[in-house]
Amino acid sequence: MNKGGRYRKAAPDAAASAAAHERRSSVLFERRIGQLAMVVMAAACLTLAGCAARFPSELDVRLSDTRIAPHHDEFATSGSSEGKDYDPWEPVNEQVFSFNHDLVDRYGMKPVATAWAHVLPDLVTQGLLNVFDNLEVPKRFVNNMLQGRFQGANRELTRFLVNSTVGVAGVFDVASSFGMEKSYADFGQTLGAYGMGPGPYLMVPFLQPLTLRDGIGYGVDSLLDPIGYFVPFFANIARSAVKRVNERAHNLALYQDVEESSLDLYASVRNGYLQRRKQSIEKAVIQRDNETEWSLLRGLLSDGNVSIGTADDGGDKF
Repeated sequence: MNKGGRYRKAAPDAAASAAAHERRSSVLFERRIGQLAMVVMAAACLTLAGCAARFPSELDVRLSDTRIAPHHDEFATSGSSEGKDYDPWEPVNEQVFSFNHDLVDRYGMKPVATAWAHVLPDLVTQGLLNVFDNLEVPKRFVNNMLQGRFQGANRELTRFLVNSTVGVAGVFDVASSFGMEKSYADFGQTLGAYGMGPGPYLMVPFLQPLTLRDGIGYGVDSLLDPIGYFVPFFANIARSAVKRVNERAHNLALYQDVEESSLDLYASVRNGYLQRRKQSIEKAVIQRDNETEWSLLRGLLSDGNVSIGTADDGGDKF
């Protein structure tokens, strides 16, 4: 009887314990689902940012350029034939620009970058900018060599050695404080320096503005990223996402100011981009023509009747 009594008394306790355990399991499951949802949302934001990232910094449209050339005569639109020459796909480009700016940036990139800026101090974001810039030295070095800007290539190699050692893996831009300024170069610029025209202006979803020539250059430059050959695909996406978000966070106030002051943001971004690229190529050609080594090499090539773009023709021959 006592035994039976003990068992009968323990039965309700076992049932209560089982019910409590089931409730705890249910709460734990709900928490894990919530955490998983947060992870998925964060991964989506980073992937979205990563898709828009890994574009050469000189190709990036700095919205401050819109103050320089909001409606430059050289890139005037107003239905002119000149406008159609460089932006023949304007109706489609405007729709893509609206998607990138009004949807991707406003509801994806900007909120993430704002949170990033609140969490990290300026010193950290600047350090990350320096690190990513240091990793792009191979691209700049190769394109400086291809353009015949041998002094620029030597300066890039020296900057990399100094910043990677004294600058603690590129966190600090010590080379610039020593007077060794960056010598920017990309393959789109290289093509322009040898006379290739920009081609039509082009907007691509999730990417920054470019031209047909710069799109080709972007594809080639992506092959000059040594890290991309050694890390997994998703690690590269994460690296690109961090780079893009960090750049956006570092320039929140500038972007906001220009967006509010531009009457036609699409035209301003386009004109600023085209003018910046044109000036970049002209500057590269002038620097190349001023180098003694290039003058000697050009003399040898001229003997073989090889035509090369110069500063006089602005680098656009075809």
